[in-house]
Amino acid sequence: MIAVLKNTATEQQITNLIAWFQKQGIKVNRSEGDYVTILGLIGDTTRIDIELLKGLDIIENVMRISEPYKKANRKFHPEDSIVEIGGVKIGGGNFAIMAGPCSVESEEQIIETAKAVKAAGATILRGGAFKPRTSPYDFQGLHEEGIRLLIEAKKETGLPIVSEIMSEEQLPLFDEVDCLQIGARNMQNFELLKAVGKTQKPVLLKRGLSATVKELLMSAEYIMSEGNENVILCERGIRTFETYTRNTFDVSAIPLLHSLTHLPVVADPSHATGIASLVKPVALAAVAAGCDALEIEVHPEPSKALSDGMQSLTPGQFENLTAGVNGIRSVL
Repeated sequence: MIAVLKNTATEQQITNLIAWFQKQGIKVNRSEGDYVTILGLIGDTTRIDIELLKGLDIIENVMRISEPYKKANRKFHPEDSIVEIGGVKIGGGNFAIMAGPCSVESEEQIIETAKAVKAAGATILRGGAFKPRTSPYDFQGLHEEGIRLLIEAKKETGLPIVSEIMSEEQLPLFDEVDCLQIGARNMQNFELLKAVGKTQKPVLLKRGLSATVKELLMSAEYIMSEGNENVILCERGIRTFETYTRNTFDVSAIPLLHSLTHLPVVADPSHATGIASLVKPVALAAVAAGCDALEIEVHPEPSKALSDGMQSLTPGQFENLTAGVNGIRSVL
């Protein structure tokens, strides 16, 4: 349920109303817009008399919300949320590009890549230290050493970093990581979602391999229900019957998510396609569809990459992509 307040409501009236709701066992999420204040009511609202509420002087309107996701719902929070990663804003008209290698392989590789992507227009460095792989025999990252090298690259370039976390036990290792990435395979790892929800770090939540939009939003709700509202959603393609691409990029999910939620939406064309030559055109389509950021895999020598070399761009290809992105955004 949401209660829309009149713009004439005083702070004392709002405080008294919130206290009354809380006495009824209802959690209240207050959202301040430019012209309106909305109280999102979470809990058993069946005992709340809507007609009684509508009769109060400070109430403009009251509506019941049927969707199971509340905090992520745009009806609770009409204004776009802006999430900051190390001072870089995403959402609400702010655009960012995250770029870097799939896996951190060495100090030379990550620092060289970080310098290159920054020079080409990236504002956030991405890199994997812990890598969930389909085969147990594939390279699974440098783990703690990978985190250390990412932090060194951050010191060298000033770029904030985003890296994937795979379990609650790893949280202490991510103290200096600016954004926690929840990978597609962990989108419904509910214990991990609750654990990162207890932090205030930004969380980049990737859509699961076969997840619906509603399931993605419910996973975001798990994080937000624990108190962390710094959530960014990521469309990275879903599994379909098509075999020419690694996944099928759901470009329609971007405007759909914007209509359903106030959270920023990122597009990952690298994992969506799995083919380097397709990354730029799909990235441009995502930008045209209204994404708030891109996440792109870049490697100095993709043919020698220890993971996902087929979908990684060279620094030169990445620079070409950012030029195209800037062109699309200037038209929009």
